[in-house]
Amino acid sequence: MRAGDGAYSRLLDEIQTGVLAPGAVLAEVEQAARLGVSRTPLREALRRLASDGLVTQASPRVTVVAGIDADDIRALFELRRALESEASRLAAHRADRRAFRALAAEFDGIDTDDTDGYYALIARFDAAIDAAVDNSYLSASLRSVRMHLVRVRRMARFNPLRLSASAREHRLIAHAIGDGDPELAVHATHVHLHNALTTILEALTEDSL
Repeated sequence: MRAGDGAYSRLLDEIQTGVLAPGAVLAEVEQAARLGVSRTPLREALRRLASDGLVTQASPRVTVVAGIDADDIRALFELRRALESEASRLAAHRADRRAFRALAAEFDGIDTDDTDGYYALIARFDAAIDAAVDNSYLSASLRSVRMHLVRVRRMARFNPLRLSASAREHRLIAHAIGDGDPELAVHATHVHLHNALTTILEALTEDSL
C-alpha cells in the first residue's frame, strides 16, 4: 500500500470512529511522525480528506477535522433519501431476487445486540444494492454518503429498540426488492430514513440538554 493511501485510511478510520473528534487539529509534523510517513504522503491524505468534506483548512497551515451538526445531518439525509430511493427502485427492477430474499431472511434473524454483525450485514446489503443497480455514478455518490454516515451513527447513542426497528425496516426493503416491487421498495426506504433521522436528531437534542 502506498504511504499516502495508508495515511488516508488511518485518518479516515480515526475520524469516523471519533478518535479524531470534530475540531481536532491535524498538524503536519505531528501527524506525519505519528503515522510514520513523510509530509508529502500526509499532505496527499489530507487533500483527499478535504475533498471528502471530512477536514477543513482553518488557516493556510492549519487543518482541522470538520464539524458536523444537526443542519449537516439533515442535509446529508436529504441527499441520502434521493440516492437510496432511486437505488432501491432500480434494484427492484434489476436485482437477483433470490439474493434479496436471502438478505431479508438474514435481517429477520439478526441479533441486533451484536452491533458489529448487524453493521456487517448492512454493508453486505449496501453492496448488493450497488451490484444490482450497476451504475458507477450512483454507487460513487452513495459511497460518499455512507462515509459521512459512519460519523453520524456514532453520534447517536446505542439504542437497542432502534436497531431492532431498523432491522425490520431493512427486511421490508429487501423483501420488496426480492419481490420486484419498486413502489414498496421506495416507500420502505423513505420510512427507514425518516425514522433513522428522527432518532439521530432526538439523541443530539438530549445530549445537548
